[in-house]
Amino acid sequence: MSIPNDLKYTKSHEWVRLEDDGTATIGITQHAQELLGDMVFVETPAVGRQLKQGDECAVVESVKAAADVYAPITGEVTAANPELASAPEKINQDAYAAWLFRLKPANTADLEKLLDSAGYQKLLESEDH
Repeated sequence: MSIPNDLKYTKSHEWVRLEDDGTATIGITQHAQELLGDMVFVETPAVGRQLKQGDECAVVESVKAAADVYAPITGEVTAANPELASAPEKINQDAYAAWLFRLKPANTADLEKLLDSAGYQKLLESEDH
């Protein structure tokens, strides 16, 4: 499984990409979507919602299960991916392109608390054992 080097990761399988405009784009990892299977529904947080790191903020539902998505960093939601309402399967097609929401970080230092690609790879290896 390819784990992009330009992203940060959480232990609960969310990814974060810091954009050039200072916003952060958030989605679920390839590993998470593989565990869940075919996506059938995605609920994203409302624009303007204030999130604290670790807050439940979105839901992804598959044919197998529903899973909460947690805010990887603190900030204000600035956008939600409108395509996922009618095409949740985009997450299965490319988990790293099918972002869930974007937020304006309250403190970019939160990103330093997240895993890099090597750390995330180690997490996956430890879960497999």
